[in-house]
Amino acid sequence: MLLWPLSLAFLVVVLTRRLLYALRLIRSQHPGIPVIVVGNITVGGTGKTPLVIWIAEHLKSKGWSPAIISRGYGAKIDAPRAATLASEASEVGDEPVLLARRSGCPVWVGADRVAAAAALRRAHPEVNVLVLDDGLQHYRMRRDIEIAVMDARGLGNGFFLPAGPLREPGWRLRTVDAVVAHTGAALKDFAMTLAGDEVHRMTDARARRPLKSFAGQKVHAAAGIGDPNRFFLHLGRAGIQVIPHPFRDHHPFSERDLEFGDGLPVLLTEKDAVKLRRVARPEWWVLPVTARLDPGFGAWLLRKLDECRRSKAA
Repeated sequence: MLLWPLSLAFLVVVLTRRLLYALRLIRSQHPGIPVIVVGNITVGGTGKTPLVIWIAEHLKSKGWSPAIISRGYGAKIDAPRAATLASEASEVGDEPVLLARRSGCPVWVGADRVAAAAALRRAHPEVNVLVLDDGLQHYRMRRDIEIAVMDARGLGNGFFLPAGPLREPGWRLRTVDAVVAHTGAALKDFAMTLAGDEVHRMTDARARRPLKSFAGQKVHAAAGIGDPNRFFLHLGRAGIQVIPHPFRDHHPFSERDLEFGDGLPVLLTEKDAVKLRRVARPEWWVLPVTARLDPGFGAWLLRKLDECRRSKAA
């Protein structure tokens, strides 16, 4: 395999960097309130964003005041800034806009998540817990709870980037506090499923219909997510005749990408739809998905946070 030497070099860099942080030869910082990191050890979408939304909603329902920190992938961000409902995906990233819309809590973005956390806390002193979206490898931010997300693809071919999907060795999963995995994954502490059975019209979110109302119809399905096939299969299980249009993760969609010339409905993921809201068309439909977790996950998370709070008070 031609990429194998590059994969080995990537592994050396990863392990060296982790060792330098462990020996405190590279400085890390803690923001002063509990930090929950949600991430994975592979590239590509595994359902991190729906899980982050679930965690934020759950913590709010239990009296916590959470906020979310994200890298803002795909956007040029010179300094930490807030991502809001009104933000453009090109300015803060697609996932932060979705996180702000769905979670209802403060969302800040920045390549330096330590600086983003500090800016967020100055703007929102009421926040008492941070959730880092895709922050497992961001060792500059010290964390209290690590949650790794896995799907049925597992560790892929077992190679590191660029020859395979791995960001870190498989043993890294034994060092996190919990592995949350989709049905079919080989390793998990808690199971997660992604549910989505209702779509809304892109031009009017009040216009809703069951996903299964498209059963038997041909539709175009476009997805610029880590695993587009998961979206296409979900639609297929609803009896829809899917014409798939996969794009790379975080693809900067424009209306030209969805001009198919036949008048058929177009189904989109919620993450992709935030990039197209200014050019929305009535035949475009959006499928929101929601994470469903093992009943014990929420209680486990609250126990871990209580342990963090007690240890800092001691």
